Parts: sequence; C-alpha cells; structure tokens
Amino acid sequence: MPTPKQNLGIPENNKVIISLDGGGMRGILTLQLLKKLEEVAGAPCHQWCDMIAGTSTGAIITGLIVKRKSAKEIEDLYMQLVTQVFTKRNFLADRFLDPPKFDKKKYRNLLKQIVGDVTLAQACSDTRPLDMLITSKDMAAGEETFFTCFSNGGNFTGTYKDVLLRAIMEATMSAPTYFLPFERFIDGGTTTFNNPAGAAVLEALCYSGKDKYKADALTVFSFGTGTSLRFIKPEDTRNPKGPDIKFWLNYVMDETGKDASDMQTDMLRSKLIPNLDFRRYQISLDETSLNKIPDKDITQIYHTQAKSLRQLKNDELAAIDMADVSKFGLMKVIGEAMAEYICPPSENGKEIDQQNGNWYRKDLVIPKTSRGELVTAFGDTAEIAKQLSSVAWVDAQHTA
Repeated sequence: MPTPKQNLGIPENNKVIISLDGGGMRGILTLQLLKKLEEVAGAPCHQWCDMIAGTSTGAIITGLIVKRKSAKEIEDLYMQLVTQVFTKRNFLADRFLDPPKFDKKKYRNLLKQIVGDVTLAQACSDTRPLDMLITSKDMAAGEETFFTCFSNGGNFTGTYKDVLLRAIMEATMSAPTYFLPFERFIDGGTTTFNNPAGAAVLEALCYSGKDKYKADALTVFSFGTGTSLRFIKPEDTRNPKGPDIKFWLNYVMDETGKDASDMQTDMLRSKLIPNLDFRRYQISLDETSLNKIPDKDITQIYHTQAKSLRQLKNDELAAIDMADVSKFGLMKVIGEAMAEYICPPSENGKEIDQQNGNWYRKDLVIPKTSRGELVTAFGDTAEIAKQLSSVAWVDAQHTA
C-alpha cells in the first residue's frame, strides 16, 4: 500500500511543513482543501507531516491538528468556534464607532473545553511528535512573536514551549477593532505573517529546526483563505465611497496583509532557497477566478440574486469580510469547488488518474510566472507608463 508521501508525490526522506493563512471565518475554505488533501494522502495530516504553522484562524486549525484531529473533525469543531467567536459585544458595538465589535468570552470558554490546559510541549508530544509555529504581534515589544515548539530527539525546545496552547490560540486571533487585544498581543495577521509560510521555513531552516530540516529535503504546503481584491478606480481614490476612515481602515488592513502574503509566496517560489518544494493553494475572490473552478449552486446557503458561484459579481465578492458569518456557507462552497478543481472527479464519480488535475503534487502556479492558477492579476501598465511620462499629467495631480 502506498504511503501518504507517495500519494502526494513527496520523496520519502523529505520533511513536510503545512502552513495555514489567517482570514477569519474564511478558514472554512482552507478546511475543504485540507479534507481533500487528507483524502488523497490516505491519512490525517498529523500522521505524516512534521511541522504545522498558522496565523489567526489558521492557528486555530493548527492547534487542533497538533491535538491530533483530522480535517473533518476540525471542521465540526471549527463551525462551533466560529459561531462563538463572532458574538457581538453589545447592540451598539461597532468596529469604527465603538470598538471592539465582538466579545471573546464564549469563544474562550469553548476553546478551553476543546483544547484544555495543555502546554505547547504537551500538545506536540506523542508517539510521533509534531513541530509547530504560531504567530502573533507583541505591541509592547513592537515586534512579531513566533510561538514555537520543536522536538529534537524527544526533547522539546522553544522559548514558549511551556505556555498554554489555548492562550496562544487566543492571542493570534485578536484582530484590532474586531476584538480586544490579548493583553499585549494582537492578531499575527496584522503584520507580515498572515501567511506564515515564510516564517515557518525560516524557523525550520535557520533557528529551532536548523539541525533537523534541510532545504533540499523539504516540502511546504501553503494554504490561503481566499483573497479579496478591492477594485478602486483611479478617479475614486481621492474620494472613496462611504466614510473615509472606514474605507481606509478596511483597505489598509486587508491590502497590507495581502501584499505581505504575496511577497512571501513570490520569495518561496523564486528558487532563492534552492530545491525547496513549495506548493501554494490560494484563490482570489473575483469573477475571473470563480469562472475557472467548478460552478456550484448557492441558492440554499446564501441569499443573493446569484444562483451559482459563476453568477457572483466582483463588488459582492470584494465585500466578503473575515467576520461576515452570513457568507460562511458561501466560503465553504468555494472551498469545495476549489478542491474539485485541484482533484477533478471523473464523469462516473470516481477520481481519475493523477495525470489530470493538480492532486496536491505540485505548486498551483501558472508555468513561467509566479502567479497562482486561481489568483487573478489586474493592471494597466501601458496607461500607467503613458501618464507618468507626461509632465502635464503629473503636474495636474497637484491641483486635482
């Protein structure tokens, strides 16, 4: 019987890292990809991977994988957690007028029931120990914190290996304006590491795992939660729709995280680390990308004029906020369609041979570019070059 690594086209001597992005309730998309990944592998992730890394919602999933849960088990628990985490603090609570919007009490209580009072080291220890990394921003120190726990010959290392796992799983998801900080900590996704793949590789190769992980024997699975593209017309940038503070707070929080994530993906795809086997799975939430994945009926899970995924419009897709649980079912369906795109079924319902589809055997990237197959690129380089070469146009911007 083939091993999980053989099923996924991974050399048997390779170490495997699974990295999970942040994204609030959109983590349900990631879980659809992980369920299919485990189906293809023939075993839960915790049985064949070596390190799990996560930020925010990805860190919640990370903690549950480290607790030896399968993706299907995590989905059931995750659905409970999401309904609790986005509990409005009071009737008047609002991100902009009376932040934070949500109260973490119910989430905290449920997390304690599920995870208990185990430390990172206790959670990572088993007959087959796992390494882990979770990111959070330390406001008091003004720096990102990597909460790590690595096993070396049965001994666990990591500055915070003896802290409570559930404390870290709260610190990493405490997004500003959505939630109160966890004392000095806020959501790790507010800075560079909403996509923690770069941090995971850095920690594995240069720090905690430097004697254990080697670049030429390393496979990294990196999972996104869907990225919203905000289409702002050039003439609207000075006077965006709605209150300026609301527009810019949303824009800066979303776009800085997206740009940082893209930079890490580009870096890991660039061969800057020779022989690294990097496999990224992400989709941009726009009409172009949704037209590439299988169409799915959405009439039963989302109230809109659109009857299926391919009828959704860019304005509606760009408005999918990380805390908008009304779109939870929609994000699940997008994840299911994305998993089907990666692993397409045959006409009779049986999975076809692995010559078709991606099957998690390689990076989901367009050949000869660094852009993902399901990540749309927009731009108008010819117009930009024309405008910025014109003295009259440049001078006019100072008076417009």
